[in-house]
Amino acid sequence: MTRTKPDVPSPDPSLPTVSGLVVVDKPAGWTSHDVVARLRRLAGTRKVGHAGTLDPMATGVLIAGIDRATRLLTWIVGQDKTYAATIRWGQTTVTDDGEGELLAVADPDAVAAVDDDAVAAGAARLTGPLQQVPAKVSAIKVDGRRAYAQVRAGQEVELAARPVTVSAFDVHRIVRTADDAGRPVLDVDVTVTCSSGTYVRALARDLGADLGVGGHLTALRRTRVGPFGLEPARTLEQLAAAPRLSLSLDEAVAAAFPRRDVAPALATDLAHGRPIPAAGVAGTYGVFAPDGRVLALVREHDELARAAVVLAPANQN
Repeated sequence: MTRTKPDVPSPDPSLPTVSGLVVVDKPAGWTSHDVVARLRRLAGTRKVGHAGTLDPMATGVLIAGIDRATRLLTWIVGQDKTYAATIRWGQTTVTDDGEGELLAVADPDAVAAVDDDAVAAGAARLTGPLQQVPAKVSAIKVDGRRAYAQVRAGQEVELAARPVTVSAFDVHRIVRTADDAGRPVLDVDVTVTCSSGTYVRALARDLGADLGVGGHLTALRRTRVGPFGLEPARTLEQLAAAPRLSLSLDEAVAAAFPRRDVAPALATDLAHGRPIPAAGVAGTYGVFAPDGRVLALVREHDELARAAVVLAPANQN
């Protein structure tokens, strides 16, 4: 399928090359790598990365880190995410979404027999801790090769189930309609909140199988990654016209992690990679110097807090 990318103006690079996050409202037709490449040109640096891939068909929140903020991305990518999606039940595709070849079409009587209560009950069964088999057309590696490359080469791929958690699977609207060929289908709008690594395409596939009619995803918009939603997100057109960070590195850590402020002596120790006394804070948290600058993300063990990643510049004391 040929994808057309939006026409984005190309001014001189002017995104400040200081550390921070850019919350992008990714357009359809762009890969996450495309977005990163565009931001590298705007920022004039190759030190740009993203937290959590979005499929080309998907839109919405894509978190990008600039300069030292790229060190945060490993921790941000693991946070829960929320999606608004449209699922079509009654048809199965090879990719579990609308971009793949149609594999099967359900009998019209079977589609007609699926009522609203069955959809709601099926969504409830796919809420909570699950063992999910990822979509075959995915970036997961099997024997050293991406699963999607093997599927597109005509090879059979078997992916192992992995633990995920769906904390919310809310059904909003069920529309009984027909596809372009006049075949009956159910188009269902849902909101899904889930752990990192969950495939909404696989939820569409699995609930369709549970209902006995098959299913696939037709639209997907990510509305939240951790604490970062659509409110600060900007389109590529907006960023090209007026490049700027969404959050500085200090603001990003304060938004995404518990905060601990320390005295100058402890700040110096931590900035140089030395452990400091624990404060009884569970999980990963941010430590800030007296001047408000973030020093590191730390974790506590055996009455000491050690840096999981140092965020202070090398010359900061």
